Amino acid sequence: MLFDRPIFGGRALGPRGRARASRCRAVAEYTLTLGWTAVLAGSELPPASSPDQVGDLWLRHPGAELRLRTGIGFDALDVPEQAGFRALVRLERMGVRPGPVLAAGDRALFLVAPHTAEVLPDLLYRTGWDDAELDLRCHGPGGSVPAPPTALTRWLRPPTPESAARPPEARLLLGTLAYACHRGVAGLVGRR
Repeated sequence: MLFDRPIFGGRALGPRGRARASRCRAVAEYTLTLGWTAVLAGSELPPASSPDQVGDLWLRHPGAELRLRTGIGFDALDVPEQAGFRALVRLERMGVRPGPVLAAGDRALFLVAPHTAEVLPDLLYRTGWDDAELDLRCHGPGGSVPAPPTALTRWLRPPTPESAARPPEARLLLGTLAYACHRGVAGLVGRR
């Protein structure tokens, strides 16, 4: 258990309340354990937010979408889900640790070192992918990404305190991600 005391003051919670408590624990884990900034209903919960702050915000906005702020502890490389799966398999075969990876809807989000958004055009140029048609985006300062647990969001590679504190440099993943994205575009040519 994340806290020394129960969330929501130990009240009996029905099935919906248990789901809410599970999401509340996830927010606390993101902020307290991993040191990330969470966003709920437009309100930021910075790293080391107290369990009371997390619980109070959840009680005020029980159905709000949970998001993680990018640009502070990490940026996120955003690719189509199938390209993300192909890249994950390839990276693991090469012995590269991809860090935390999210599946959100039909997208895969690879959490990488902060400031990647600023240097991405240069990285793509240096790796020869600057003129390729890629479905690859980067979420950086001022942005956010959806966070589990929700119906459409799950961890493909969950964060650990180590990977959260030191996400991989984008240059280690970018060639494989670009190749997987480019291969996906080439596979769709001629299809209707």
